[in-house]
Amino acid sequence: MSEPKAPDASRRSERSRRAIFDAALALVSEAGYAKTTVEGIAARAGVGKQTIYRWWPSKAAVLLDAFLDLAARAAEEAGAAPGETELPDTGDLAADLRLVLRATVDEFNDPRYDAPTRALAAEGSTDPELGARLTTALLEPQLDAFARRIEAAREAGQVDPGTDARLATELLVGPLHHRWLHRTGPLTHAYADALVAQALRGLTPRP
Repeated sequence: MSEPKAPDASRRSERSRRAIFDAALALVSEAGYAKTTVEGIAARAGVGKQTIYRWWPSKAAVLLDAFLDLAARAAEEAGAAPGETELPDTGDLAADLRLVLRATVDEFNDPRYDAPTRALAAEGSTDPELGARLTTALLEPQLDAFARRIEAAREAGQVDPGTDARLATELLVGPLHHRWLHRTGPLTHAYADALVAQALRGLTPRP
């Protein structure tokens, strides 16, 4: 008679992590960041509080990893390769930028992303370490991808040769983030299209 297999600790840990991530995202969306606690996350996930503190120093750190995991899963569902952050390059810069900014609008308007993103943005502004990790892990790869796409368009003669790709990126995504963060107006596909049109008007090569 064969002996029973020992429990797979790595699989059990992965199940616990997934439950903790799901609990953190759900609680922030339902109750808000201020009312979300490590104790509440642990109870919702069905794990002990010490399990969370063994892996993360704070609820903010839990939420950041949960959000990064959510973004990775969404990218995988969309067919992107792990770690892939490249923008499409169809040869039509305006169409490519509209596609990506419209997708960003949809993400900002999705309740699954809105509450945790706002919580992380607020917490990152007062917690330098968390803010730096959020920027490094999430924002910089996205900004770099925009800049590379604009650089490719510059090399192809589609934008002015003197264009600063990073500055052009901020002209595109900065207003979108500002409107979302401060709720200064509706976030729509039409707004995303207008941003692209306005930015490209300034980037067009001069005769």
